[in-house]
Amino acid sequence: MQQVCPTPLDRLSPARRAAFARLPRALVILLENVLAHEDDAGAEPHLRAFERWLDAGEADAELPFRPSRILMQDTAGVAALADLAALRDHAAAHGHAPDAVDAAIPIDLVIDHSLRVDHSGVADAAARNLALEFARNGERYAFFKWAQQAFGRLSVVPPGQGICHQINLEQLTRGSVPVPDAQGLRMAETVIGTDSHTTMVNALGVLGWGVGGIEAELAALGSPVPIPLPRVCQVELTGAPAAGVTATDIALHVSAVLRGAGVVDQIVEYSGAALDHLTLPDRAALANMCPEYGATAALFPVDPATLDYLAAMGREPAEVEAYRAYAKATGLWRDAGPERRYSRTICVALDAVVPVMAGPHRPQQVHPLDAVPASLRAEFPDADLGGAAAATLRDGAIAIAAITSCTNTANPDLMLAAGLLARNALARGLTVPGWVKTSLAPGSRRIARMLEQAGLQGALDALGFQIVGFGCTTCVGNSGELKPELTGGAAPDLLVAVLSGNRNFENRIHPAVRANYLASPPLVVASALAGNLGVDLSCDPLGNGRDGQPVFLRDIWPSAADIAAIRAGLTDTAAAPADTAAWDVLAAQTAPRFAWDSTSTFIQPPPFFAAAPRRLDGDIVAARPLLVLGDNVTTDHISPIGRIQPASPAAAFLRASGAAEGSFGSYGDRRANHHVMLRGTFDNARLANALADRTGPCTPGPDGTMLHVFDAAMAYAAQDVPVVVLAGANYGTGSARDWAAKGTALLGVRAVIARSFERIHRANLIALGVLPVVLEADMPAIGAEHRIAVRGIAALSAESPALRVEITGADGALLHSLPARADVPSDGQLAMLRGGGLFARLRDRFGG
Repeated sequence: MQQVCPTPLDRLSPARRAAFARLPRALVILLENVLAHEDDAGAEPHLRAFERWLDAGEADAELPFRPSRILMQDTAGVAALADLAALRDHAAAHGHAPDAVDAAIPIDLVIDHSLRVDHSGVADAAARNLALEFARNGERYAFFKWAQQAFGRLSVVPPGQGICHQINLEQLTRGSVPVPDAQGLRMAETVIGTDSHTTMVNALGVLGWGVGGIEAELAALGSPVPIPLPRVCQVELTGAPAAGVTATDIALHVSAVLRGAGVVDQIVEYSGAALDHLTLPDRAALANMCPEYGATAALFPVDPATLDYLAAMGREPAEVEAYRAYAKATGLWRDAGPERRYSRTICVALDAVVPVMAGPHRPQQVHPLDAVPASLRAEFPDADLGGAAAATLRDGAIAIAAITSCTNTANPDLMLAAGLLARNALARGLTVPGWVKTSLAPGSRRIARMLEQAGLQGALDALGFQIVGFGCTTCVGNSGELKPELTGGAAPDLLVAVLSGNRNFENRIHPAVRANYLASPPLVVASALAGNLGVDLSCDPLGNGRDGQPVFLRDIWPSAADIAAIRAGLTDTAAAPADTAAWDVLAAQTAPRFAWDSTSTFIQPPPFFAAAPRRLDGDIVAARPLLVLGDNVTTDHISPIGRIQPASPAAAFLRASGAAEGSFGSYGDRRANHHVMLRGTFDNARLANALADRTGPCTPGPDGTMLHVFDAAMAYAAQDVPVVVLAGANYGTGSARDWAAKGTALLGVRAVIARSFERIHRANLIALGVLPVVLEADMPAIGAEHRIAVRGIAALSAESPALRVEITGADGALLHSLPARADVPSDGQLAMLRGGGLFARLRDRFGG
């Protein structure tokens, strides 16, 4: 007998219930979220907004969204928790109990972004890397232990367990949850995360997306996160993948299609008969790549594959059955309910997908295998690529071949394919050239257990793909040093990385590597064998076997039957227990308030509650351009996560603070030290600033002298001169990096003027009191001597966002008056912006 599942949707009248059944599944979840938390009077305006949405496929409205829980990783989490710790100090100084600042909903923090590939290619690489991780990060980890006991609903997953999104998928997600303070009712589990790839959980039918740490803090303190009622794009998947096409190929192909179609600020919902050909981990790869095609979320329906996966991951039968009943009761079940209304529909044929790689700088730069060498030549026409043979060290040499990232290491078939290809290559006598740094970082211990039980880890080991640890490594830039063959004067100028990740932006993977390509795990192994990306993997030999004959990729590529046979033989792939001894013995504070150490170079009280907020209450006038940038500026360009270079202002600050030379680490390590992060803003060697005479983090100061961006900004601030940043399209793509907005604000930037913004970074700028302005026309040439004004700010509303950007010469003569608009989606966000941002709001909330 089918289980009955009461939900908040039962509050609707029969007529409204029938009408709202035509909403996209994501909007049903958002509608239910409103009903679960608002009384009748509070819910009614939002219900009318959903009715308008049904009429037009869109509606201008703002929803009060309250997620079920928050997911954090450590590099973003440490900054958010430092903010909350500082807010406790601020609250206490104004007569409140420290624990007035506490988590109102569950927070899962997974320490996964601090693992580096210092050791690889050796049997004990994982243990040695974990030991170094604790040695470097003991102070940060002790802060996390303090936070876990200080904030009652914070749970910390220690280092060495896996990547947050994979752990979220395999261990943390439940599907449906009880409605707070409502006996017997269930509602959809919803998640926001401080990492943009939180969307991976959408594969389970759970609505979740990435936010800045600032929005996460708002939700953690029990306030709703205001979100615009989004447009929803149906992506209908048709056909069946051809033999040899992997889930990675499909995810990269779909990412390119949807990025080209323009789905920024929209929610994508997958449908179609082709879902039958996608396993749950296949769907997870598509959902994980959602930030790369710019959508807010990428939701899949609930079906038997969803429930089978949850059961296989160890969920209790009653919990799985509760999710089944909930999904069927609410119409979230696949093929349930009437025909749904969407803003638009895009069809993607899976039978048109071929094996691909994406690069050299963007996930949407997707190329069939036979076009990859040409893509490298087109980007680097002066490189000496030729028809490189595997035994030749020349331009195009693969410096890094890394099986890494939750996108693909969560997928058993992809990992088994990599192991089988390695086994087949060994049987033919192939080896990996000595200059290739190989590594394997599974996103969970469950996957490692599977490879071991399948008898394939030994083959991977023999090619240098020993496990280096369990966390986010090369994909986030924690790739460690290159092989000695590539660190001397004889190293080729053009080095390449091939990784099974989701991001390949300039300067992200390694500062010496100029081109980065995303590929499936088996193609990572094949690339390592070839040793050079000048090799056409589709038809050139990977090398010669022990018999002296050429071996081609087709000779060693595993078939679907091979993979299925291995998978069928697995009997127990439960995760092996992790060694948490180092975490368990780590000493930590236990007081309600954190005792800051003024000498620490890792953790300092952030400045956001100490200074009076800068409110946006009038036009910006006589501003100078700090930077003039092009299209596709990423949050990696704005706030790098990689290593701190010795000549940078951040390194100079650390030296002056007593840090030993060579111990500076990465910006990811120092995210709870605003002195370092401020100096690291725009500190990217690949930054292309039209005001500068060279690539890198430099720009003219007030007198025209070329300075580091930080020094130029401080010089303008000393003269009380406002500054703005100008850029092209897709400003702020990439990671949900709150310091990209925090650093921008602390540099004194009053507005960012661009052709378009990515959603998360735009929201972060607003939360920091920085005005995002969209130019309606192409930007004219801007020089350092020009002055910028943004007119019309006082009259702004979400319904009337019009502005004008005026550009004058140094003599005051008007050169250009350009139409523009404030990219502020709602009056609630505009109010936050006018008030100086979220920190000003929290300062007032706990300052009375």
